[in-house]
Amino acid sequence: MPNNVKPSAVPLVCIVDDDASMADSTRFLVRSFGLRAEAFLSAQEFQDSGLVQETGCLILDLRMPGMDGLELQRNLASANRRIPIIFVSARANDDERTQAIAGGAVDFLRKPFSEEALFNAIQLALSQRHDSK
Repeated sequence: MPNNVKPSAVPLVCIVDDDASMADSTRFLVRSFGLRAEAFLSAQEFQDSGLVQETGCLILDLRMPGMDGLELQRNLASANRRIPIIFVSARANDDERTQAIAGGAVDFLRKPFSEEALFNAIQLALSQRHDSK
């Protein structure tokens, strides 16, 4: 990051995935794109983090123990938190994908996804974040 850029000027991408290795590798990849990134192992951990308001984009696993991705999406919407969401899943069915997109998700990536697919989805999500301000 250039010295003249304030960290807060760089968008924060939060990753919520109960698979620790997936969360860590995605965080590392997002940081390699020049963005700030934080990873959480549960939806509740993300909600309790104090970073919800600052999050520019959320990469969200669909199926997790406890609160799943669709439930977190609904909770954020009901709290009027308009965070662009990119869902990721290895085992999603068509109904779950439809629910996610109908709930406002920017994209839905199947694991394993390519670096390019994730980069493009993040760029789209961040452009929508700026459009909504």
